[in-house]
Amino acid sequence: MSTETKYPQGQELKEMVDSTPASGKHRSIGWVAGIACLGSFLFGYDTGVISGALPFMHMPWAAGGMHLTALEEGLIGGILLIGCAIGALVGGRLSDRYGRRHNIIMLAILFLVGATMVAVAPSLIFMYVARFVLGLAVGGASATVPVYLAETAPKRIRGTIVAIDQLMIVTGQLSAFVANAIINQVVKGPNLIITEDPSGLLQAGEQPWSNVSALESTFENTDAFNQFVDQLVIETGNGNAWRLMMILCTIPAVALWIGMRAMPESPRWYAANQRYVEAIGSLKRVRDDRDEPIETEMAEVIDMQAQQARTEKGTFREVWQTPWLRKLLFVGILIAVANQTTGVNTVMYYAPRVLEAAGMTTQAAITAQVANGVMSVLGSSIGLYFIFKFRRRQVQLVGLAGIFTCLFVIAGLFGTLIQPHLDEGTNPAPTAAFLVLGFMGLFMLIMQSTNAPVTWTVLGEIFPAHVRGIMNGAAVFCLWVVNAIVTVVFPSMIDALGGMMTYGIFGLINVLAFILLWKYMPETSGLSMEEIEEMNEKRFS
Repeated sequence: MSTETKYPQGQELKEMVDSTPASGKHRSIGWVAGIACLGSFLFGYDTGVISGALPFMHMPWAAGGMHLTALEEGLIGGILLIGCAIGALVGGRLSDRYGRRHNIIMLAILFLVGATMVAVAPSLIFMYVARFVLGLAVGGASATVPVYLAETAPKRIRGTIVAIDQLMIVTGQLSAFVANAIINQVVKGPNLIITEDPSGLLQAGEQPWSNVSALESTFENTDAFNQFVDQLVIETGNGNAWRLMMILCTIPAVALWIGMRAMPESPRWYAANQRYVEAIGSLKRVRDDRDEPIETEMAEVIDMQAQQARTEKGTFREVWQTPWLRKLLFVGILIAVANQTTGVNTVMYYAPRVLEAAGMTTQAAITAQVANGVMSVLGSSIGLYFIFKFRRRQVQLVGLAGIFTCLFVIAGLFGTLIQPHLDEGTNPAPTAAFLVLGFMGLFMLIMQSTNAPVTWTVLGEIFPAHVRGIMNGAAVFCLWVVNAIVTVVFPSMIDALGGMMTYGIFGLINVLAFILLWKYMPETSGLSMEEIEEMNEKRFS
């Protein structure tokens, strides 16, 4: 711990800035963001890869799959998200205690371990444990990387830099979709070799898994279909392709571990711990002549600390017992939860399943998911401009209006073009699946250019420095809990309610979210982190 004066100001601060060298080699803020956002890339890859892996995992064990039921399918997604929730909560506290950079380096190791465990999982129980471990890494990254970027970036481009975090998440998801599609095409989709079908429904020889799964609608219930699959005599299959999809994300995990070791710690984390010399040295590594003087930036940070006269690290008890912090926490939770009630991850995780329900083949549906990934990356790129050009509230509210409109349209497409055919046992017209895909793509474009970058940017900005990790972690914890709930129940909702009711419900939820955010969400555009803190204390006191 440094021994400098508690709150250096004026001439003392000027001399400290003049005499303190940079703590290491200069790094442009773009380079810092690019390395740190490998954590966000991994976040995207590890959440997106499951959409292409699930069709292979549904295959029988003898064919290399895991013979998943709808509940097991939901749990594979949901358990990762429970890990995310815990990882976000614990990761926020650890980043407050040990530093943002230190946390990200540890998360890189956890990503590597978790991805390897998932790829080699010999049983469903082991898979659940492995997905939980991987979830801890994803959740920790979601709570730490945006805060690290917000605290390290200069005010002039802070919103854009934090929005790069979201761009890297969807780039990771697109990379997963592309890797899934390539592997899917190489192995020619999920298929298996049947030696004998005692029931006589299938011929012996190589069969696409879609031929087998299409028979499910002819059975009385899912249990009867599973019994039919169990009685098949299977020689082999290509179900193990999902393992290759999973193991690929170990590569960026290693790159993240190496890269972050060359990056500086968050200067505001140093300052929050009254380590002002280290804070100045860190700032000198990431500032240039386009930014305000380091002395001015440090004076602003220290003045806020002096006003608050805080000598100890904030705790969750302090947050809960301080009325304005408690209210601000609820606002942060509202912003975080509204990100997940959009239903965005039903597209990320289950789009191939939905497109199959709309009439596509399994192989075509896995490949079509790349289109949603492309729209996500395009949307995130546009979001960088929106965050820079427009106010946060404007972007958020206009985006939510577009989101619930798309959800209602998808619900209408299921109700008019798809569900009547499913009820009659006939196939929907091919145009139905492409219309659903088109509006899914439009949904992703709007979502990733508005709600997604604003959510992560604002969550990195609105909380006070001394409890930022705790409060951001708590908000992101709630985000992941809602994500887990949506992920677990969505397959059962589609099966029980159909696409029209399912997407109609999500549309109504987003109308409610629009109203609540319009009323409670603060505006943070153009303000320093310290000005945001002062504004929120006045508003919520």
